[in-house]
Amino acid sequence: MSAHDNGMSDKMKSAVNKVKGEAKDQWGNATGDTSKQAEGKFDKAKGEVQERVGDFKDHTSDK
Repeated sequence: MSAHDNGMSDKMKSAVNKVKGEAKDQWGNATGDTSKQAEGKFDKAKGEVQERVGDFKDHTSDK
């Protein structure tokens, strides 16, 4: 597996975590569940980090 593939894998995980996080955040907001909102915000932040890691891996594999 090349570094590019690893970057893509991180980006796919990122997308999943962002969607999952947004769903939890919205569900928590709709039901007044602040714990679920916090979980959602954490998942979205985790997705952002994974996206940056994927971008970094892609960038370094181009060299």
